[in-house]
Amino acid sequence: MIWWEDFKVGDVTEMGRHTFTEEEIVSFGRQYDPQPFHVDAAAAQAGPFGGLIASGWQVCAVGMRLVDDTFMNRTESFGSPGIEKVRWLKPVRPGDVLAYRMIVIESRASASRPAVGLVKHLWEAVNQNGELVLTLEGWAFFGRRPRA
Repeated sequence: MIWWEDFKVGDVTEMGRHTFTEEEIVSFGRQYDPQPFHVDAAAAQAGPFGGLIASGWQVCAVGMRLVDDTFMNRTESFGSPGIEKVRWLKPVRPGDVLAYRMIVIESRASASRPAVGLVKHLWEAVNQNGELVLTLEGWAFFGRRPRA
């Protein structure tokens, strides 16, 4: 089990990699973000990005899955009050491989809930060319280690 006390400012967790396929981009786009540059390769070619790109929300959702698989499902998670900043810095195209990591940038005990601690994290996703394509900052609530 991972507790709030286990998150230290400066800790870096490599969350894994994901390859974005054209099929996956179009499927996600059709269901959640049906703009032409997410769902139609021909229309996207003539659009502002010169080709098909993944929805920024898809890039975030993949990161969330990797967070869950890497550590979140081994914590006592109390959810999140929200995301403070999301930046989509470069388009993600079919065939791009993103490597995700999370950096702990702040941590504090809850003033109103003694069994809970807060962790502010920064996610970064970097493509196969070493280009930063996503940053995301937000808080999460975690259970504190029980006292014996």
